[in-house]
Amino acid sequence: MPITPEQRDEIDRLRAVTATTRRATVPALEEILYQPLDVLDHGFVRVIDYMGDDAAVVQAARVSYGKGTKKVSEDSGLIKYLMRHRHSTPFEMCEIKFHVKLPIFVARQWIRHRTANVNEYSARYSILDREFYVPAPEQLGAQAVVNRQGRGDVLEGEEAADVMRLLREDSKRAYNHYEEMLNHREDGTVIDPSRQGLARELARMNLSLNYYTQWYWKVDLHNLLHFLSLRADAHAQYEIRVYADAMLDVVKRWVPAVFESFTEYRMGGAHLSRTGLDVVKRLLAGEPVTQEASGLSKREWRELMDQLGRSDS
Repeated sequence: MPITPEQRDEIDRLRAVTATTRRATVPALEEILYQPLDVLDHGFVRVIDYMGDDAAVVQAARVSYGKGTKKVSEDSGLIKYLMRHRHSTPFEMCEIKFHVKLPIFVARQWIRHRTANVNEYSARYSILDREFYVPAPEQLGAQAVVNRQGRGDVLEGEEAADVMRLLREDSKRAYNHYEEMLNHREDGTVIDPSRQGLARELARMNLSLNYYTQWYWKVDLHNLLHFLSLRADAHAQYEIRVYADAMLDVVKRWVPAVFESFTEYRMGGAHLSRTGLDVVKRLLAGEPVTQEASGLSKREWRELMDQLGRSDS
């Protein structure tokens, strides 16, 4: 299950309380505060707390107090200017804290973004849940031929069925042995009173990377957008991309003007090298340009043509 009964009780208690504050709040984000947004088979993302809104970004950029007399349209224009020219500091004035439940192998990718405050569930202190990730059949891709770190065509038939069987059997067996070494069941009860059981910090090493962990992840808006620009990209691994997609929806609720500028200039935009820009200028001038004469490598040429919608060139 994505959340435990205890977590559901905590969520219900938190959502039953309404506080009066002079700080900026965002009604659209308040609607989902504390609520889990389901991701994958057992995972979730939920917002625990946040600070600031679109106006906080504008306020920081103008180094002023309050919203002043500026119009919303002018605020939106300023945010677009900041995003377009990569003036990142004003976006650092907003922060958000997530509670995330995710497979361990996704967490190991995620933690490479070293710009957040993280506190992870301790398997030295507590027993991990019997919950592991098994991909949906349409996500069982073979190794890609061109991209060494990606997946290619989807496995089918008996091969796909064998992979699904092995994933489930190995994960269940690993957890059974984990409990046996601990001499404790998932609910904490003792299996054999005559045995001591292995320390949790050692027994955990037997579990596979598809088991779920949890953490609290607090980050400022600038670094969150950098994370999303990489992990919500179509080339990112599916299992981390779906988390990024859920967080993009949160950003849309939280700071809609920032979201609009981010999708316009980052997610929907393109960065060109000096040589790539020169190729574009030559093409606009009507000059026929080939990869060999462009000054670009084959890979850079292919990427540029994809960006320009000229994949057959």
